[in-house]
Amino acid sequence: MKSKVILSLLFLATCFTAFGQTKKSEKSQKLNMTITEKGLIKVSIMYPYAEGKTFNMEYYESKHMPMVAGLLGSNLVKYTIEKGLSAGTPDQPLPYMAIGIFYVKSLSEYRAALAPHLDAIRADFVNYTNTIPSIFVSEVVK
Repeated sequence: MKSKVILSLLFLATCFTAFGQTKKSEKSQKLNMTITEKGLIKVSIMYPYAEGKTFNMEYYESKHMPMVAGLLGSNLVKYTIEKGLSAGTPDQPLPYMAIGIFYVKSLSEYRAALAPHLDAIRADFVNYTNTIPSIFVSEVVK
């Protein structure tokens, strides 16, 4: 009886170890997906918070960002939308209400694709915000 209990415990330990390795492998795969972004161009459109400024996240997520993403074609790898929650330091004002990020292969292709549509893109701002965004362009290094 004692040996059956020991064998059962060993079996369970083996199962848990194998399961843990599977989960670790899935995490490693997700991490590798992030690493493959190295070299991409990241265009961050940051909407600063200030008293009296507004931001319609629903419109931005469902209309504006998909519209701009559609103009980028195969140069676009992915885009993300971030909603500001708090500043990094307690009791400090929120720095940004939202940040939209495009990951593209080529900055020159990004600029060329949007250039003919800049007036329409800017005209759409009034549909979701009353603030002027700051744009930060960077290269993903890791």
